[in-house]
Amino acid sequence: MSNAFLEVSNGEAIAREKIVHLPFNAFQENALSIVKQGGKVVQYFGYKDQASIKLMAVLRTDKLLVATCDAPESYPSFTQICEPFHLFEREIAEQFGIRPEGHPWLKMVRYHPNYRDLPDVFGNDYTKDIPGNYAYYQVDGDEIHEVAVGPVHAGVIEPGHFRFNCIGERVLHLEIQLGYQHRAVENLLQGVQAKRLPILAENIAGDTTIGHGLCMAQAVEALTGVQPDNGAQVIRTIALELERLANHIGDLGALSGDVAFLPPANYFGRIRGDFLNLALLLCGNRFGKGLVRPGGVRFPLSDDIRKTLDERIKELKPQVEHVLELLFSASTVRTRFEDCGTVSTHDADRLGLVGPAGRASGLPYDARRCFPAEAYGRIEIPENKKTSGDVYARAKVRYDEVLQSIHIIQSLIWAPIETECVETGSFDLSPSSFVVTVNEAWRGEVSHVMVTDETGAILRYKVKDPSFHNWNGLSMALRDTGISDFPLNNKSFNLSYCGFDL
Repeated sequence: MSNAFLEVSNGEAIAREKIVHLPFNAFQENALSIVKQGGKVVQYFGYKDQASIKLMAVLRTDKLLVATCDAPESYPSFTQICEPFHLFEREIAEQFGIRPEGHPWLKMVRYHPNYRDLPDVFGNDYTKDIPGNYAYYQVDGDEIHEVAVGPVHAGVIEPGHFRFNCIGERVLHLEIQLGYQHRAVENLLQGVQAKRLPILAENIAGDTTIGHGLCMAQAVEALTGVQPDNGAQVIRTIALELERLANHIGDLGALSGDVAFLPPANYFGRIRGDFLNLALLLCGNRFGKGLVRPGGVRFPLSDDIRKTLDERIKELKPQVEHVLELLFSASTVRTRFEDCGTVSTHDADRLGLVGPAGRASGLPYDARRCFPAEAYGRIEIPENKKTSGDVYARAKVRYDEVLQSIHIIQSLIWAPIETECVETGSFDLSPSSFVVTVNEAWRGEVSHVMVTDETGAILRYKVKDPSFHNWNGLSMALRDTGISDFPLNNKSFNLSYCGFDL
């Protein structure tokens, strides 16, 4: 059948009347056809439009595709046919009380009453502690035992619960339960004053400040017709790569610590701080907060800062290369990393994994290459995929991307970087419009959707963090693996609790 979805560009404002509004059966048939032929789900969500509830899907092939339909009260689950819809359908069921009949694993996502005050489709009683009352998946057998970890953890991390079904030391199934810190971020973004929108967006997930801040800024720019200048685009790209560097190096240090190889763990910890300090040099904040704003950036890249940035990168690069070689040349490390927590290409594809987790399992997708924004259109981004899908592959993707990010920053530092700085102010969004933005943050594909009503107010603000795709990848990695390997596998994904919980 011919595809009825509308082709759109990344960061392009579209009048809502141009988006194809299909009967539900046609919407379902087209969406499933695209995904069965290799497409992926970028966004799939519900929203209230006057008196009706609508569904919208944004899918990707080599382009972005969008369509809407009126939402039925229940429908045959897409997930029965195409697994990538799995978590999106659960989210819609939770938010709007719309039941996907036959969904293979229908449970809550963030544990809150639906927005329409309808009877809960999960059978929950919200007067009680819902996460505590949840009926976990169980494996039957006399020798089966369960191990529960969290939601309160020994480290300074956020809450999440892990329930292992084991036979001896071997993990048969890992169920991950999140939603303990649901903040209603999307609702806040929908009703906030314009000048507060960037502050909320860059705090969706603190370690992805630039990734989420960029998506928000690009969406506002599309809906206001404002185009950031070339200098701002270069500074934003440098900031996004610094964010990638700091987090990848931190992850490699954590992996070193988990296999008790302390020299690189300590070196990486110090070097991560050095890259965070380069973000501090750019904007006065180690996580990049306050830098990206609709229309550009709040801080210029002066010649003095550029000179210091260049000198520090040149000083750090050989140190990074030395510690990377120290870690990856150790046979004891290879022994622990290889064949541990494997996720096959087939499973990664069906789960819709993105970012380093996807590339480690053979999926080459990188939004910087496939849907380039900012300065990425003139930068060559390699595929960087691996085939083994294990902890080693996930670490090696980071190894390669650390060196690539250093090269990208060095190639941009001495480009002409003159920019007119902007401050957060009021802005008027185009009425009755739609925009989707996609960026490759350090964990993978980040996407924001903004839909406005006839007055220009935000009708729906939808956020998708890469962790939304990847938590199920961690569960799959633990299948048939020793439970003692959980910390190592967990670090090799390093997913976000707050990016998922929203």
